[in-house]
Amino acid sequence: MNGSDFNKKIAFVTGASGGMGLRIARDLATAGAAVTLFDLKPAPEGFDASPGSARFVQGDLTDEASVARALAEIVTIHGRLDYLVNAAGVLWFDRDRSLLDIDLEVWDQVLAVNLKSVVHTVRHAVPAMRLAGGGAMVHFSSIQCLRGDDHPQDAYQASKAGIVALSKSIAIQFAAEGIRSNVIFPGPTLSPMQARWEGREDVQAQVAARVPLGRIGTTRDMADACLFLLSDAASFITGTGLVVDGGITAMP
Repeated sequence: MNGSDFNKKIAFVTGASGGMGLRIARDLATAGAAVTLFDLKPAPEGFDASPGSARFVQGDLTDEASVARALAEIVTIHGRLDYLVNAAGVLWFDRDRSLLDIDLEVWDQVLAVNLKSVVHTVRHAVPAMRLAGGGAMVHFSSIQCLRGDDHPQDAYQASKAGIVALSKSIAIQFAAEGIRSNVIFPGPTLSPMQARWEGREDVQAQVAARVPLGRIGTTRDMADACLFLLSDAASFITGTGLVVDGGITAMP
């Protein structure tokens, strides 16, 4: 991957107040991209965008008008958009459960945040990418949508599966315009979404023991995969998914 791939490129990253989104935004900015970070939570502290530039927009991904304004501002400032990263998502262990038991209001909320938000970002990113003559999108799914679970979070899994189908449709719809769309399937990753593991070395060791490579993933692992799919090194890759799980889904 050429280190100059991202110099002077324009990126929009959701879920960027922490975790994978923040790591991706930081790496893009460090590589010279101008990055807009978007999140419902407040701006992250101590964000260093050098040598690129960064701006933070606080907004609600489930509100299409909020997303539309943020992307319109990018076009006003930069004249185009090159990259879209959908890294936002919720996993509510205490409320998301089997479809037999889940409160359907929770179901609707999870799908709104995890899946409908992708509709909002893409429908306003595509016109901005057309101004650039093309672009690349990466959407974060999960290996959980590739398998069942005896401790189900059915709304989460259904929403993450929907992202995969949507990404394939996006890839085919806009391929002729030079717009690519791909998905990353993260495995267990140390991030704010898994705050329940913090300070629990025993639990982390148990999780790592189930990973063939013998460790839990990091936000760096996910950012590296994401920047590859955005880069020119992946210029012939679209409509597919990259599993980043240390080998878990390769096991029988």
